[in-house]
Amino acid sequence: MGYDRVAGSLFGLAYGDALGAPTEFLSYAEIMRRHDIPGPRDLPVHGGVAMVTDDTQMALAVADALADTVADGPLAPEPFAAHLRDRFLAWYASPDNNRAPGTTCLRACEALRDVVSWVDATMRGSKGCGANMRVSPVALLDGIDEAQRCGAAQLQSALTHGHPTALAASDLTAAAVYALLDGVAPRDLPAYLRAHARAQREVYHGDWLGDRLWRGPFGTTPEAFIARGWDECLGVLDRLDTAVALGDRRGDPCHVTGAGWIAEEALATALLCVLLYEDEPVDALARAAATSGDSDSIAALAGAFAGAAYGMGAWPGAWESVIEYRGDLARLAGALAR
Repeated sequence: MGYDRVAGSLFGLAYGDALGAPTEFLSYAEIMRRHDIPGPRDLPVHGGVAMVTDDTQMALAVADALADTVADGPLAPEPFAAHLRDRFLAWYASPDNNRAPGTTCLRACEALRDVVSWVDATMRGSKGCGANMRVSPVALLDGIDEAQRCGAAQLQSALTHGHPTALAASDLTAAAVYALLDGVAPRDLPAYLRAHARAQREVYHGDWLGDRLWRGPFGTTPEAFIARGWDECLGVLDRLDTAVALGDRRGDPCHVTGAGWIAEEALATALLCVLLYEDEPVDALARAAATSGDSDSIAALAGAFAGAAYGMGAWPGAWESVIEYRGDLARLAGALAR
């Protein structure tokens, strides 16, 4: 992987996160009263810093866990799960964990302190976007194959969000970032993702997820469990196709693809913004921030997608000097690109 696109994606996530944070919890009408179409285009800088939220913090935790793992050997389930646990618990205890983090992440991290196996800590019923707002570093890690990428993407979700749709949407989000890094054009991405979802529909990555996560209310077999998640992802890809065909640049992007509080909708609405403004990455980010739903997470994902497609040149140069955690973002981009 080239450093430029890896950095473009990782910094893009942080830029979108910072841009979308002030509009989260605002109605679409209120956002439009404050900003012209496509939305906010200037990072909100206070005291010389554009602050991010838990989305970037947790993405950095995943990136650090990946770097920790491959520093000692190949990317494999047990060491990656151990490093994820350490990094998530460090985030949970940090005084900087004061950016309105998601309830599922907090509850799961609290449980992670007290159990031997992460499968006893995960929130099995949650498919919140906390599962995939942080997954893009998995796609940015150079030198791993598809099975590792799918397994690692689902495992990082499973430590906190154990719902099959959280796993599938995380896998699909990583697949989107990887495809864009690999040169797939944004306009071709929906078809690419549909093919990936169909190919993975009954693949339960037991070597990464173990043999207990699937047991519960969502399926009577491992294959039925994960198929439920992929079917919901295929459904939201249908909604994405509808929204792209409408091509509405003025209405709320959440109208068709959803408000983004849940994982598959965050993926679809972020992709919609990138597709509505293909070759206009800053406008795509602005459009993602001007959403009535989980604006910071939608914009963070849109930034990860656009940065993977277009590299650091997609973003205004002045942004790099003000974004919070810029040193960590640069360090980890280098570690992932290897």
